[in-house]
Amino acid sequence: PDYYLKPGVQYNYVYDDDEYMIQEEEWDRDLLLDPAWEKQQRKTFTAWCNSHLRKAGTQIENIEEDFRNGLKLMLLLEVISGERLPKPDRGKMRFHKIANVNKALDYIASKGVKLVSIGAEEIVDGNVKMTLGMIWTIILRFAIQDISVEETSAKEGLLLWCQRKTAPYRNVNIQNFHTSWKDGLGLCALIHRHRPDLIDYSKLNKDDPIGNINLAMEIAEKHLDIPKMLDAEGERKIVFTNLCKAETAANRICKVLAVNQENERLMEEYERLASELLEWIRRTIPWLENRTPEKTMQAMQKKLEDFRDYRRKHKPPKVQEKCQLEINFNTLQTKLRISNRPAFMPSEGKMVSDIAGAWQRLEQAEKGYEEWLLNEIRRLERVEHLAEKFRQKASTHETWAYGKEQILLQKDYESASLTEVRALLRKHEAFESDLAAHQDRVEQIAAIAQELNELDYHDAVNVNDRCQKICDQWDRLGTLTQKRREALERTEKLLETIDQLHLEFAKRAAPFNNWMEGAMEDLQDMFIVHSIEEIQSLITAHEQFKATLPEADGERQSIMAIQNEVEKVIQSYNIRISSSNPYSTVTMDELRAKWDKVKQLVPIRDQSLQEELARQHANERLRRQFAAQANAIGPWIQNKMEEIARSSIQITGALEDQMNQLKQYEHNIINYKNNIDKLEGDHQLIQEALVFDNKHTNYTMEHIRVGWEVLLTTIARTINEVETQILTRDAKGITQEQMNEFRASFNHFDRVSSLFICWQRKNGLMDHEDFRACLISMGYDLGEAEFARIMTLVDPNGQGTVTFQSFIDFMTRETADTDTAEQVIASFRILASDKPYILAEELRRELPPDQAQYCIKRMPAYSGPGSVPGALDYTAFSSALYGESDL
Repeated sequence: PDYYLKPGVQYNYVYDDDEYMIQEEEWDRDLLLDPAWEKQQRKTFTAWCNSHLRKAGTQIENIEEDFRNGLKLMLLLEVISGERLPKPDRGKMRFHKIANVNKALDYIASKGVKLVSIGAEEIVDGNVKMTLGMIWTIILRFAIQDISVEETSAKEGLLLWCQRKTAPYRNVNIQNFHTSWKDGLGLCALIHRHRPDLIDYSKLNKDDPIGNINLAMEIAEKHLDIPKMLDAEGERKIVFTNLCKAETAANRICKVLAVNQENERLMEEYERLASELLEWIRRTIPWLENRTPEKTMQAMQKKLEDFRDYRRKHKPPKVQEKCQLEINFNTLQTKLRISNRPAFMPSEGKMVSDIAGAWQRLEQAEKGYEEWLLNEIRRLERVEHLAEKFRQKASTHETWAYGKEQILLQKDYESASLTEVRALLRKHEAFESDLAAHQDRVEQIAAIAQELNELDYHDAVNVNDRCQKICDQWDRLGTLTQKRREALERTEKLLETIDQLHLEFAKRAAPFNNWMEGAMEDLQDMFIVHSIEEIQSLITAHEQFKATLPEADGERQSIMAIQNEVEKVIQSYNIRISSSNPYSTVTMDELRAKWDKVKQLVPIRDQSLQEELARQHANERLRRQFAAQANAIGPWIQNKMEEIARSSIQITGALEDQMNQLKQYEHNIINYKNNIDKLEGDHQLIQEALVFDNKHTNYTMEHIRVGWEVLLTTIARTINEVETQILTRDAKGITQEQMNEFRASFNHFDRVSSLFICWQRKNGLMDHEDFRACLISMGYDLGEAEFARIMTLVDPNGQGTVTFQSFIDFMTRETADTDTAEQVIASFRILASDKPYILAEELRRELPPDQAQYCIKRMPAYSGPGSVPGALDYTAFSSALYGESDL
């Protein structure tokens, strides 16, 4: 926004608001009379308007034309003010446009803006001066509204901006627009923030406010194009109002001299710039008036490039210099007028009008030079176009024809196969079609060469020479093409005969080769047999194969005769091709080698089969020997298992008699171990011979081993069970008849469960359901609660089965008079003379030494009522004996 508060004019006086408006209007209108100044203002005002109109999605291109209908003028006011204007008229008649412009001007007037000599008709008529004056008025009165920081007012926003920019600097604290700026450090900080190269802030002195302010003002004017509106003395006038008049007068004189020095500097600058610009125009015009033509297009293009460089690089800076020169002149005149100085009169020949006249002559010469360049280029363009067209077509033809003669002269068909010759023939036919298609290009090349000769082209000699070479080569290509076709067709017929022989060879050689490969594979095939019958079958098949060999040899000789015929044809006609067959990968050398291999393998196969036959006879003897022993041992083990089972089931006689009988069984079994060892030796021989089956017996060594182990386990377990029954009987006071009854009941419900059914016996276990049935058969009336209680006694670990020993313990508990924990406690109480504890001396006195020591070691100390040192708790000890305590 600050930019628009100084439209290029520098001034050093402060006016009241009314005086300011009058002054602005006066020098604004004077400036608009100057064309350069007017052009600059058009550009500036157009950019300002577009910066606002783009917010509404539009913009202007020509400031005096695009505002004539008033529509975009009303839109501009709505954007910068944020208010809605009356609805515009959409007609295209003059009175519609005047009405729209009047609505805009009425709105401006409603904001307290006085419009002097600006009417709607001038704007509609495109009066550029009135239009620019109107835009300047809008800028003065509305642009200040754009100054805003974080939705604050213009003044507050500017103050906030200053505070943020100067915050990092020492000794700077901006709080207002008066006292905060007196020391000059605030101004220096703002300049350093944006251009640190202009001020060394670290060297500034807070105690030198006048020096700081002057430094800031001078740098702003010299480097930042900001006019020196105030000086240090003016800034501090409030503080020093009582200084002496002499100091005030001196300051005024310094100010007047400073203005005069600046004006003289601007005059000298104008003189220098005008001299340099006029000298450049004087040097440039003769270059633009030179009309010497060039012979080639390249040379003319170079001149055009030089002219374009002039237009792009050299002239634009001079245009800017001319514009700046006019602006500087107008600015100087304005400053002189404002400061009551006489108008500046440049040296003779350096007036703005003189510069404008020289510039007009430059542009006239420039226009004529450009027209001459374009005409000359058009003249050369036609000839260059024809020459380039000739070069392109000639290059295209030469590229296409390159190497074609060498290809046509090749005799590659002499060593090619039939397929390759046919491919070459098809390729040659395609080349002939391509050759015919290029006939038009050759004729066009000749026609262009003729036209260039008629146009007297400067390089016509080379064109003619090149055209003649192309035509001569074209004639040679035609002759060679016809000769190659004849040679290819002759070779094709000859190779067709050879191809038929190759095909016949392939049809017969392939199956014969497959037969030989299959024969070699069979003759070398590894065979695995397990019987004499299998090896006899292989020997029979081999004899049948040998009977087919004479017929196969006849087929081999026929195939070799075909290949010999092929080689004879190739030698007779001197054809330089390989005798290899394209239809078959089988060669005569392979057939010979494979046939020889078959004849070598036949006797080797005979020998292998006979050796295997002898080995199978030896294996059969081993099978029979093993079977004889296994068929005797297996039933013997079975019988022994049955005898032991019967001994367990048959409840006759005393348990001691049963024990003696089982001991005798065990002795016999141990003595039979030698037979098992001998059978193991025979089995090892069979395994070493890799014999895996034996049709002479159903017993395997694994069956024998398992049976033998089951037999040993069974006799040992049965003996142990009888020993346990004897101990139980004696300890519980059970009679032999009761023990026999318990055994009979348990055996009845004992189920068979064995992985090897041939060695099975009752396993001495009952599941819960079998145990329930057994109890019911013995007269027990069982409910679920009662049965659950019994199961906790016979199956405390919850394994799901009941052993015979658990069954005996349960039955003896139910039928015999057994000691209880209460009975043992009562006995200890008698020994302790009714005391709740017992002493070690009493135990040693009443019990045998070893049992007394056992009780002393395991009885816990008594800690109840009436306890004495060394008291032992016999109650806890007795409960622990029957599992009723944690001890």
